[in-house]
Amino acid sequence: MRRPIIAGNWKLHKKTVEALELAREIVRLTEDCTDTEIIVAPSFTVLGKVSEALSGSRISVAGQDCFWQEEGAFTGEVSPGMLLDAGCTHVIIGHSERRQHFGDTDATVNRKTKAALLSGLSVIVCIGETLQEREAGETLSVIERQVRGGLQDICARDIRKIVIAYEPVWAIGTGKTATDVQAQEVHSFIRTIVSRLYSPTDSDTVRILYGGSVKPDNIRGLMSCPDIDGALVGGASLSATSFSSIIRNSK
Repeated sequence: MRRPIIAGNWKLHKKTVEALELAREIVRLTEDCTDTEIIVAPSFTVLGKVSEALSGSRISVAGQDCFWQEEGAFTGEVSPGMLLDAGCTHVIIGHSERRQHFGDTDATVNRKTKAALLSGLSVIVCIGETLQEREAGETLSVIERQVRGGLQDICARDIRKIVIAYEPVWAIGTGKTATDVQAQEVHSFIRTIVSRLYSPTDSDTVRILYGGSVKPDNIRGLMSCPDIDGALVGGASLSATSFSSIIRNSK
């Protein structure tokens, strides 16, 4: 059985005081949620303090991005080792906002993923099609390109440290959510690609999350799909009440 994951991406929100309050409240509201892996991804500036606040809890901390070099003349970048030093166990790579606004490509996602894995971080690799691509009937070809590009030359041993997050770009922050049928179709397809790249056993093991306007009232339907193993939550993760409700409703 694949253990469900609910991960909260705080994006560009929450300064220190707010972030610590949110982290502590999430701990309080999810103390008995032992069957679900919980991850939060605060902004870079509060990672260390949030990690300290969550020390001893069941909640893991992720960076929202990283660079593919460990050190050097790369002004403004954050290395995998720096994330580890701040208390992270995971990192999100290839989020659509990074692709759209900051030039991430399948090739750079692959480089970042390899660097993160080499450092010992687990990686949440994000993929997803735009509305234009979906309306053009290109969803599956886009997904296959992104999966193959992101996982290029990554060995079977390391695929077990990777979580794939399918986030249709047209559903992120829009209030629109893919139907359960739409989400399951893509998740099943992703699992098929992983099986072709690695093995049926690896495909059965890898966890695939859904992201895109996930809320307490739609998570249950998504989680009823056989190939959906959790969610990467955006706006609803900024409230401990809504985030904990998503975790509880995901069972």
